[in-house]
Amino acid sequence: MRFLGNVLATIVGLFVFLMMFFFGIVLIAAIFGGDSEEISVKSESVIELKLENIVNDYAGKYKDPWVTILSDGEKVGLSDIIIAIEAAKTDKDIKGISILNNVSELGMAQSKALRDALEDFKKSGKFVMAYSNSYSQKEYYLNSVANSIYINPVGDFDFKGMSAELMFFKDLQEKSGIKMEVIRHGKYKSAVEPFLDNKMSDDNREQISELLTSVWSSVLDDISKSRKISTAKLNEIANGLLARTPEMAKAQKLVDIIAYEDVYHDAIRKKLKVDKDEDYNKINILDYAQKVATTSKSADSQDKIAVIYAQGEIMGGEGDINTIGEGSMNRSLIEARKDENVKAIVLRIDSPGGSALTSDLIWREIELTKKVKPVVVSMGNYAASGGYYIACNANKIFAEKNTITGSIGVFGIVPNFTPLATKIGIHTEQVKTNDNAAEYSPFVPMDEKFKTVTLEGVEQVYKTFVSHVAAGRKMTVAQVDSIGQGRVWSGEQALKVGLVDKIGGLDDAIKEAATLAKTKSYTMQNFPEYEKDMNDIFKNFPFAKSKESFIKEELGEETFRLMEQFKKVQARKGVQAVMPFEMVIH
Repeated sequence: MRFLGNVLATIVGLFVFLMMFFFGIVLIAAIFGGDSEEISVKSESVIELKLENIVNDYAGKYKDPWVTILSDGEKVGLSDIIIAIEAAKTDKDIKGISILNNVSELGMAQSKALRDALEDFKKSGKFVMAYSNSYSQKEYYLNSVANSIYINPVGDFDFKGMSAELMFFKDLQEKSGIKMEVIRHGKYKSAVEPFLDNKMSDDNREQISELLTSVWSSVLDDISKSRKISTAKLNEIANGLLARTPEMAKAQKLVDIIAYEDVYHDAIRKKLKVDKDEDYNKINILDYAQKVATTSKSADSQDKIAVIYAQGEIMGGEGDINTIGEGSMNRSLIEARKDENVKAIVLRIDSPGGSALTSDLIWREIELTKKVKPVVVSMGNYAASGGYYIACNANKIFAEKNTITGSIGVFGIVPNFTPLATKIGIHTEQVKTNDNAAEYSPFVPMDEKFKTVTLEGVEQVYKTFVSHVAAGRKMTVAQVDSIGQGRVWSGEQALKVGLVDKIGGLDDAIKEAATLAKTKSYTMQNFPEYEKDMNDIFKNFPFAKSKESFIKEELGEETFRLMEQFKKVQARKGVQAVMPFEMVIH
């Protein structure tokens, strides 16, 4: 036995030594070899706009430098891409931008911001060209900014307008015995409607219809300007599916040239005066953005504008790149508030909402910060419900036309399995010392007292939410309630009803913050810096593939996304101020 024990100890020791040796090599390589190779741009280069790995505005950074070194996450966010495109306007080595078979997960407001940057880039006299084997509606919206648009001869072209589809579960609940108990305030709070009925309410149909019409109108306006086609004609094309093939799309002037990809590259060579049998110089937008970030000159002034990114569902805790927590958010606000060189703060919000408690904690920190220096909000794809909660007390609020915002409403939802349990022969009884001693149980019917107390909590949160909005937007409570009730608005609609101040992107919000702070020369400092531990690092190593990446690989992207949404619903605790539905626009 002693011999076997010694052998085992030797094997374990050898394994530990090899692991330590491996980690040592990895750390040394990460420190000394990670970014040692300088990114260079050759003369007469074309930027290739590859965006498949860009999801967030902000790529994130971490307090612990080891985490930054070892993290395998993207080092570039959409905000970095837009800054890079701005720099490319005056870069003598960059001659144009190529959008080649672009597929992205960007939302509509993000696509709008990127499209505006490309439109501005064209003013330099440099070209933007686009080619795709097939165009989805969302990708065409971005590509339509190009000087010349190419499509594969056997490609697909999607241009038909926008729609939303909702599923209802009332009958399923009755048949399965699993009932969702709903407590809400807001007639438009349709997140809970699928559990209450088998069809869409008139109120919900009204808000979704008006929202889609507003977003679609902003899309048509941009395409109309770029392609010199009236919005009435574009609607005619969509209604009749008159651009469903490459030939039809060209006939309607939505694309310029039907050709294979080699013809597209030959056209770029011709612009660059490069021979057909020679390669032209290209640089990936991710590489170019990193180069710009590491070589950009600082302003002479010490003044700074802090840009704090709040992206994802509001979940509480520390938060990370994909979720908003009071830990990282409030720490960032305090740091920016106390830094004398930070003259103003821009809060970039891309969130459908979430925890009402966390939203209020962040709101409070913004209220304290606003007393010291200006706070300006820039809304991305969403700033709805809890996302609007943390925006409402800013000095100024900017939104894109197709931002989805508002949703000033509150709800609670808890499952009840009593009908199912009864069906299969499970019976539950409780023993308690006091009337309200027992926690809510999904295995006993919800009593009216619990419902009344919970509704009081929902009403109190709604009352607080509305009062914060009223104070921040200088409205009466009655005015806010009339545009609240859980209703969602596009950015353009929100401007009309007073929920936002101006239509514009992040750059516009930064300029406004500088104006309020009375500074003309400044640099930008991005927040938050997230706190992560070693467990978060190890799961990123190649030999320790995380369970999430394994499941995504096995199930596919779409199924994985549905599973993630289900997990988020399960993780929600307390009263929620969250957008009434998830909208994916293609």
